[in-house]
Amino acid sequence: MRKALIALTALAITAGACQQNSKTEETNNDSTGASKVDKIEAPVPAFSADSAYAYTAMQVSFGPRIPNTPAQTKCADWLISSLKKWADTVYVQRTTVIGPKGEKLPCINIIGSFNPAAKQRVLLLAHWDTRPRADEDAFDKTKKLDGADDGASGVAVLLEAARHFHAQKPDAGVDILLVDVEDYGDPANDNSFCLGTQYWAKNPHVPGYTANYGILLDMVGGRGSQFYMEQASKQYAPGPMKMFWDAANKIGFSDIFRYEDYGAYITDDHIPVNTIAKIPTFDVLAWQANGHFPAHWHTTNDNMTVIDKRTLQAVGQTILQVIYTQPFSY
Repeated sequence: MRKALIALTALAITAGACQQNSKTEETNNDSTGASKVDKIEAPVPAFSADSAYAYTAMQVSFGPRIPNTPAQTKCADWLISSLKKWADTVYVQRTTVIGPKGEKLPCINIIGSFNPAAKQRVLLLAHWDTRPRADEDAFDKTKKLDGADDGASGVAVLLEAARHFHAQKPDAGVDILLVDVEDYGDPANDNSFCLGTQYWAKNPHVPGYTANYGILLDMVGGRGSQFYMEQASKQYAPGPMKMFWDAANKIGFSDIFRYEDYGAYITDDHIPVNTIAKIPTFDVLAWQANGHFPAHWHTTNDNMTVIDKRTLQAVGQTILQVIYTQPFSY
């Protein structure tokens, strides 16, 4: 994906172109002796940053998850087996997409569905592949990178969330979409990024699939990361995004989820979900107040040394807070 930062004025020119709250029931008698049913809200599960950190490290241990490499196959097998332990249903899309130079790239999208009978649904997604080269590196732009933050961190947060959805079933339907071949593209061609998501948006895992809204996680584990409201997200999914930010601030992460408006537009996986699948989706993605991405972005420094458990905790606990207490309160 080309994560290009474009000024707000440029966006104005181009915009036209693109719980179970886990409640239990108790029967009591009121003053007339008639029975009544009270809904008792269960506590929101505690997100484990230790688990999310370990899931990040596991992905990195396979090596760079580049299409057409053994690491791609090994990591896909692990992701599929992990979701099968927790999800009600797991779907695997195996296809071939065409890279920016006409190369054929194997693509493996993995979907875990929770509470499939629920009509009201939330889509959670992240990409699990790694950019094939550290093209922002100051020393060697041809080297491979671990992609600990850019890719693995978002997937890790969703895996830990999946573990909780299995242990404490949410009222809402939840679908976790792990997309492949997101970061293989050419910066000169925005459409050459997010190839796995483009395929899924045109060929959903369930014919006619839709969700009330989607949440994209990308680069959500870096030390010192902050999250600002991205402009395309504000255009397509302002209500769900503000609900998410408000929840994060309410539970103690106001230093990480910020309301300042820096006018940034990001080309990321939420764009095809919004424009092709027509599911309002917002992006949780780190960048700095100066408009730049974190210094480790697309460099060999994107390794486990940049991963911070508090950042993972902030994102993961907010996901659980929203899903279990207010998934549609926007």
